[in-house]
Amino acid sequence: MGLTPEEKRRFLRALEEDEEFRLAVAGAVGLGEVLRELRDLRRDSERRWRRWYKTWKKFLEENEKRWQENEKRWLENERRWREWFETWRKFQEENEKRWQENEKKWREWYETWRKFLEENERRWAEHEKLEDQRFKWVQSALMDIREALGRGLEHLVARAVEDLLRERGVECRIRVNVTLPTAGYKEVDIFCPSPLVVGEVTTAVKNIKEAEDALEQLRRSVEAAERFTGATTQLKILAVGSAPREVAEYLRKKAEEEGIHLILGREY
Repeated sequence: MGLTPEEKRRFLRALEEDEEFRLAVAGAVGLGEVLRELRDLRRDSERRWRRWYKTWKKFLEENEKRWQENEKRWLENERRWREWFETWRKFQEENEKRWQENEKKWREWYETWRKFLEENERRWAEHEKLEDQRFKWVQSALMDIREALGRGLEHLVARAVEDLLRERGVECRIRVNVTLPTAGYKEVDIFCPSPLVVGEVTTAVKNIKEAEDALEQLRRSVEAAERFTGATTQLKILAVGSAPREVAEYLRKKAEEEGIHLILGREY
C-alpha cells in the first residue's frame, strides 16, 4: 500500500525535524551504524579542530606578543638612530662652521703674511739701494782720501767700518794690523773684539788667483780671531783698492756666498 502525497510530505518533514525518528528510520533501513560512525567522526573532528584552533590561537597570541616586542625594539632602535643622526647632523654643521672659520682665519693670516712680505721686500729694496749708495760713497771717499793724504788703506777702511757700524747703532773701535797669538801668530788687518769684526785689506787684486788668495787670508783671519776671542764673527770685511772688472764681479759673487762685506775701490 502506497503513501499519499500528504503522508510523504509529513514523512520527509519528520526526517528533517525529528532526529530520533530519523535515526529510527536509518536503523530500519540499515544506516544506523553508518550514522553513528559519522557522528563519532564528526565529534572526533570537532575535538581535533578545537585542539588545532586552541594551538593556532596560542600561536597567534605568542606571535602577536613577539610582534609587539619586535615593534617595541624597532621603535627603540628608530629613536636611537634618530638621536644618533641628529648628533651627527649637529657635528657636521659644527664641523662645517669650524672649517669656514679656519678658512677665514687662514685667508686673513695669508693676506697679512703677503702684505708683510711685500712690505719687507720693499724695505729691503730701499735698504739695498741706500746701502749701495753709501758703499759707493765710501769706496769713492776711500780712494779720494788715499790719493789726497797718502795714508794707509787699513786706517781708511777702519774709519769707514766704524761709520758703517755707527749708522747701524753699534759703537766699535776698529784696530788696525793686530797680531793674534793663536797657534803661532796671525796678523789681522781689521779687528774689533766686541762685536767681533774681522777684515782683510789689500791695495790691488789683479786676477782670480789673487782674489782667491785674499779671500783665503780673510778666512784664516776669521778663524784665528774666533779662536782667540771665543766669539762668532758678526761682520767680515774684505777691502780691495782696485781690481779688473771681471775680478771685481768674481769678488762680489764670492762675498755674497760667504756673507762678506766687500769694499771695492777702483774698477778698470
